[in-house]
Parts: sequence; C-alpha cells; structure tokens
Amino acid sequence: MRLGVLDIGSNTVHMLAADVRPGGRPLATSSDRSILRLMQYLTADGAIAEEGIVALETAVSRARAVAETEGVDALLATATSAVREARNGAQVIARIEALLGQPLQVLVGETEAELTFLAVRRWFGWSAGQILLLDIGGGSLEIAAGGEEVPDAAASVPLGAGRLTVQFLPQDPPGEADVERLREYATATLATVLPRFQALPRPDHVVGSSKAIRSLARLVGYPSPGWSGSERMLLPRTALGSWIPRLARLPASARQELPGITPDRTFQIVGAAVALHAAMTSLGVDELEVSPWALREGVLLKYIEQLGWSERD
Repeated sequence: MRLGVLDIGSNTVHMLAADVRPGGRPLATSSDRSILRLMQYLTADGAIAEEGIVALETAVSRARAVAETEGVDALLATATSAVREARNGAQVIARIEALLGQPLQVLVGETEAELTFLAVRRWFGWSAGQILLLDIGGGSLEIAAGGEEVPDAAASVPLGAGRLTVQFLPQDPPGEADVERLREYATATLATVLPRFQALPRPDHVVGSSKAIRSLARLVGYPSPGWSGSERMLLPRTALGSWIPRLARLPASARQELPGITPDRTFQIVGAAVALHAAMTSLGVDELEVSPWALREGVLLKYIEQLGWSERD
C-alpha cells in the first residue's frame, strides 16, 4: 500500500509518500517541502499570528494535493513542537483538521525522540549496539539512547534552531555576545536532562538526524567508507566548534554560498550549530554519524509495524 506522512514542523511542512508492506522497508515515491518558519509568526504572548496560520493552511493544502496526486491509501498527519506549544495551538489544530478532513496527531517531544530513534535503529541495525541519537528541529532538540528499538531514555529540550534564532540571535549577523549567551543557555538547558543519559552504558554509535545536522555535516564533516561500498558522513565536534565563529560573522545572504547550507537554512544554521556543539560537548561526543532516516521514516515504520500485527490478527 502507499502511505503518506505529513510532517508539520517548526520550519517546514513536509509530505513524504512511500510504498510499504509488513516486514519491508518503506520505499519513497515522492517528497515535497514547503518552507514555513512558524517561529517568525509567533506573537509576544506565544500565539501563532493569523498570517502564520494562513501560511500553514496554504502549505498543508499543497501537501494534501501531493498526497492525492500520489494516490496514498492513508495519510499520517503529524505536528511537532511549534504547533504543540503555541498558546492558540488548539485553534490552529482545529483549522488544520478541518482542512484535512481527518485528525492531526500532535506528537509530544519524547514521542518525537522515540519515533526518530526507531528509524535510526532500523537504518543502522542491531550491530550498531548502544545508540545515542541527537535530532535538531526548528523548535526542539531530541535526545534518545538505548540498545533496543525503544530507547532506554528519551528527552526533548527547547533548543530547536528556529526557536533559538528568534530568542537569541535576532541580528544578522549575530554578535559574539549573543552567540555566547546562547551557548550558555544551551549548556544549562541540557544539564537538566543529562543525568538520564549519563546513567546509561557508553554508546557504541552516536547518530545525528534532521536536515540541520545533515547541512552542518556537509559543511564541516567528511565522508568515510561504509558497508558494501556505501559512503557515510561523519561530523567531528572540533571542526563544528571552529566553524561557529566563522558562520556567525557571515550575513545570512552569504551563508547560502557555503557547501551544504541551503537557502531555507541560512538564518537558522548558527543556532543549530551552537545547539549541536553544546549537546555533543555536554554528552562527551567527539564525532557523530549522520542518519538518512529520521522522524517521518519512524512514523512510517511504526504504522507498518502496527499494520503487520493487525493483518496477523
């Protein structure tokens, strides 16, 4: 059957269509993204302004049209932190559900972490051993760790690239003092969840997922041979740290000329880099490997798993 995953995030509305079957891996047939940056539409009291809701409805309508064109048998519609935490989130959700004609699954942060962890585990396999996952979205940063498909610890902290850019880096380019203030905030925020992960066995494999981390890996990382001649991308913490001052000195218009930095990431990439570097430092991570699979694949895999049990029953 053909499934569609509609992922309403803080930065984008992403529609992924894939052919699936119980016991098999999802095979993507199309992927369509609308750039949204919901954080720029937040009012002083934390609500999404009407302009932002209309932009969101436009993006969702486009995604629904893609789903219809692809002939999906079921649409799995999800929303993450920006919609979840907005003061008028219930109103926004109601308008999206009316537009879609179906319920919208609003994921809490730890569920985001668990679903992304499932996708990463399936991608790297059991031989990866103990996995530590870092995932940076627009509104939050998810961390998960464990040796099975369900993590032993999962956490979500408000260290998303879009959120941090709005709160700490309003100038373009940002000043050194703002970057340092953000670094201190990120380190202090991470300290609230660190004990959950420090109590676990040392990871055999550290993985980063999300578009922001992939962009940073293309900028500061390096390729390394993987299994069966495939190539994997590694991101060292020292290289990331040395690039942060250089990124911060450049205006957003110039950052998109750098390798891996797409136009939709130019404004948020400094915030993403500082958050990721703080997380790697706090968790004692020297290097991570980038995963091609993340939340959307996790949503698909979970549905396939439930579908398989349903068919057996």
